[in-house]
Amino acid sequence: VLDGQPTQASLRIWVPGCATGEEPYSIAMLALELAEQAGKQLRLQVFGTDLDPQVITIARQGVYSAGIAADVSPERLQRFFVAGDNSYRIHKRVRDCVVFAAQNLLRDPPFTRLDVLSCRNLLIYLTPEVQKKLIPLFHYSLNPGGLLLLGSSESVGGFTDVFAPVHGKSRIFRRTDTILRPEPVEFPSSFTAAAPGPEVRALPK
Repeated sequence: VLDGQPTQASLRIWVPGCATGEEPYSIAMLALELAEQAGKQLRLQVFGTDLDPQVITIARQGVYSAGIAADVSPERLQRFFVAGDNSYRIHKRVRDCVVFAAQNLLRDPPFTRLDVLSCRNLLIYLTPEVQKKLIPLFHYSLNPGGLLLLGSSESVGGFTDVFAPVHGKSRIFRRTDTILRPEPVEFPSSFTAAAPGPEVRALPK
């Protein structure tokens, strides 16, 4: 996503169903690393949302048990965390890039003008009917050429005309545009389904 951007680059990323914040923080760390490797100064905004206000409160604190050392490399622990009493806290410069908010994906307006939308292992908890409404909504939310990240058991279904796999069997899709007239996008206020519960995801190594 950073390819082709000027030295002063910007990224807007949305992680719905973020639970206690592991995935938004992890994505922020990866984005900062990639920007440094590319020699770019990055203006980064990561939005983490979840149905449960309690997990959002935990996510904002950015404090995790010392056990994360089993999954996070020593280099990243030193660079992106501050060690505490049997805990690690996300460094302020990473926390400043991430905004958390309570949101019902099926009822509240989506974030827009996104470069990346990571909705991993959430669609599998929704009915096929709701999935068919969310994929066009994700297409609407992303900038042209933006990336959609799905879980290993998820797909864009019949919307292969507006989302193309980046490579192989990966669940990373790039937003494309079709010359055909797209179907009208339904917004969450029109959705009719039970909301999913929160999920917890591990920080990457």
